[in-house]
Amino acid sequence: MGFGSNLILVLVGLIFVGSRLIHGFGIFGFDMHHRYSDPVKGILDIDDQHLPQMGSVDYYSAMAHRDRLAGAGDATVESSLAFVDGNETYQLPSLGFLHYANVSLGTPSLWFLVALDTGSDLFWIPCDCRSCVKGLVTRSGRQLDFNIYSPNTSSTSTRVPCDSSSCRLRKQCSARPEICPYQVNYQSSNTSSTGILIEDTLHLTTEDTSLKATVDAKIKFGCGMIQTGSFLNRAAPNGLFGLGMEKMSVPSILASSGLTANSFSMCFGSDGAGRINFGDKGSLDQGKTPLNLDTPHRTYNISMTQTVVGDNVTNVDFTAIFDTGTSFTYLNDPAYSIISKSFASQTKETRSQPRSNLPFEYCYDISPGQQTFEAPPLNLTMKGGDQFSVTNPFVNVPLEKTL
Repeated sequence: MGFGSNLILVLVGLIFVGSRLIHGFGIFGFDMHHRYSDPVKGILDIDDQHLPQMGSVDYYSAMAHRDRLAGAGDATVESSLAFVDGNETYQLPSLGFLHYANVSLGTPSLWFLVALDTGSDLFWIPCDCRSCVKGLVTRSGRQLDFNIYSPNTSSTSTRVPCDSSSCRLRKQCSARPEICPYQVNYQSSNTSSTGILIEDTLHLTTEDTSLKATVDAKIKFGCGMIQTGSFLNRAAPNGLFGLGMEKMSVPSILASSGLTANSFSMCFGSDGAGRINFGDKGSLDQGKTPLNLDTPHRTYNISMTQTVVGDNVTNVDFTAIFDTGTSFTYLNDPAYSIISKSFASQTKETRSQPRSNLPFEYCYDISPGQQTFEAPPLNLTMKGGDQFSVTNPFVNVPLEKTL
């Protein structure tokens, strides 16, 4: 006979607030929803019959495995701005365990369901592509076709020339100086996007009903003709929205154009629902910490100076990068050993035996129907002294045992 049991996974979750230099411009924003939420499943009706059930062992194993993807009108009014096709974003299990938003681009405008990535800079979409995903089949058997961009069909499109300051591969375009090529390689095995750089209009709108206005922002982005690896296996199949710190990222372009402050924030709720704002000025009660900018590749890198696990306080210096392209928080030693061993020493539950199908070292058995789990609180101290409280670092995974 079979009987149910539960397993507690000890995870570390982070809320991302990507703070950059702030000026007095407008604010761009849109809501974010968890990729597993019912509204998202209802809107897109993505076929998930072969996907792991939310909360299962396979679910968390798949999330850890796919984390390797990570790399890369008058807008001066004091109003939040959203993508013109809607302010909602989605977390989708069938699309690489990433956050997505529906953006509108070109003239006439086309929508693209793009993944949001703070770990990379370039915004690219499938374009006149020779290798890309052109659609998906929904759970009900309906074909969901993606839009494929073409600069020839947009009246506001222009090609970025080789002599542009945005063109990094100038040596590869001597034969055609009017076209600048690009290629971005990502950490996920054999995953890349290759094409040419284009400038076109990204359509935005103010959210303040009293100041409703359309904002058309000129954005340089990648016309992705060839996608490889994970991009052909449903991860970011309709484009990637770069949110990094370099000048080619969307926040940097909006700031350099004078449309918004050189800042943005992202917040996520416990169910994955959230919101992103460009030009966010923050609030007085927010914690602050400086970004580490003296790195070879500028990322949202911050310093931690202390770990607080229950009653154990340990001074330890380490850095952390905020990346929306990964699902979990990963720590290197000595921080990992300090936190995990301190947590284990203060936890009363019985630690379970390692499982080959789970990518986690610290798991604990709880009884069927058990609703509470006593464990020490976990906090990190950021450089500058403000605390980062890790909320809900535990995941309850139901297991089935057969006798």
